Amino acid sequence: MLEVRNLKKTFKLSKKQQKISKTKDKIKVAVADVSFQAERGEILGILGANGAGKTTTLRMLASILKPEAGQVLFEGKDIYQDLSAYRKRIGFLTSELKLEEFFTPNYLFDFFAKLYDMSQEETQERKQKLFEKFGIDQFAEVKVADLSTGMKQKVSLVISIVNDPDVIIFDEPTNGLDIITEKIVVDFLLELREQGKCIIISTHIFSLIEKICDRVVMIIDGKAVKEDSLENIMAGQSLEDSFFTIYQEMGGNMNG
Repeated sequence: MLEVRNLKKTFKLSKKQQKISKTKDKIKVAVADVSFQAERGEILGILGANGAGKTTTLRMLASILKPEAGQVLFEGKDIYQDLSAYRKRIGFLTSELKLEEFFTPNYLFDFFAKLYDMSQEETQERKQKLFEKFGIDQFAEVKVADLSTGMKQKVSLVISIVNDPDVIIFDEPTNGLDIITEKIVVDFLLELREQGKCIIISTHIFSLIEKICDRVVMIIDGKAVKEDSLENIMAGQSLEDSFFTIYQEMGGNMNG
């Protein structure tokens, strides 16, 4: 359903960034060469250390960043052939999403539904279903500023899928969640898989990948170095052991 071909993205470093990173290089290669495929009815996990290029990759999938090289194909077509149509069929959630604290979940849901040209009937039906599932209904008229961290995360998730997308792209979906909220999110991702959605998550949490993912893409230093089923990636050992074996084979430094 979604095919990624040889993505590349670089960023220009400011003098301050060069000083912090202790480099004279003016360009940072965030993603050097990433390719993989994601299908309907599966959860694909993108696994890598912090700074490996996971978030940049997902931002290119979500069309927030445009790749300097490579392509993202949706149902066989480059997403930039009809970007508006593509955006209507995806949902993107990142931990960096900040909700406007003055507004309520009820208002925010209606606002984003209007962006997708959803009818009032569709909006109310979708809102009732999601708010009840995530326990947001009793906080619907509470300002975001007064919500708990877990509730804010659930509101963010619900807003990211207001349009019932075919492709769901989540960056670190369980970061900072308490164990109850984490289970709710994990169970929901599994439910979406059963509905035939194409789900892509990035994380550095091995247990999350082992729990819910069908296939795994390992990204090291901006390159996709391995793509296979979870079973084949693990090869009879823990995912953590498999990752670090591959990491060292690729010349990764275990001493920081």
